[in-house]
Parts: sequence; structure tokens; C-alpha cells
Amino acid sequence: MSETSLDRETVEEYARWFRALADPTRIRIMRFLSGRLEPVPVGEIVDHLRLNQSTVSHHLKILHAVRFLTRRRAGASIRYAINPRCITEFPSAADIIIGAPLHSCQEPASS
Repeated sequence: MSETSLDRETVEEYARWFRALADPTRIRIMRFLSGRLEPVPVGEIVDHLRLNQSTVSHHLKILHAVRFLTRRRAGASIRYAINPRCITEFPSAADIIIGAPLHSCQEPASS
């Protein structure tokens, strides 16, 4: 697939996704939330990462803005979860950008 086959809007969205993951704290947040079955309150994320709440909230805002996370109010707290769509869309974006077929990074089966 050539670079010109991606429309400008798609290219810009992919760039936002990759920028959002270009920070170690945001990767840690995504990894932490990926193992949770239920949305997690901000305080639990803060405790796990051992960072102050304003730092975590800043990173959550960025991840939510690119739709990697969903959020919902539960009483007085806001709870975050991985957006299930990002699980399928982000790897596809990476494959499209590098022009690789799906599962190209797997080792070939041994004979």
C-alpha cells in the first residue's frame, strides 16, 4: 500500500495515536488497564503507578482524547477502561503504516 493511498484524515489520526503512546507513563497506564475487567477509578491508577494525581490525570486525558480509553462517572469518581476498539484498530494501523501483512512479526512455524 503506498503512502498516497491513505487519506490525510487517517494519516493524522494514526499520528495522534502514535504520539499518545510515545510516553512511558501512558504505556504503563495502558498496560495496567489492559489487565482489568472493569473500569478503574483514577485513584487506583495513581496508587499503582506511584505518581501524583495531576500527572496521571494529564496522561489519562491524552489517552482518552485519542479514544484509547473510555471513561464514565461512578458516583464521585471517574473510572477508565481500555476502549475495546483500540485493541483491533491500533495494530491494524501499525500494519498499514509498515505495509506488513497481519501476524508478520511472528516466527515461522518450525518443520
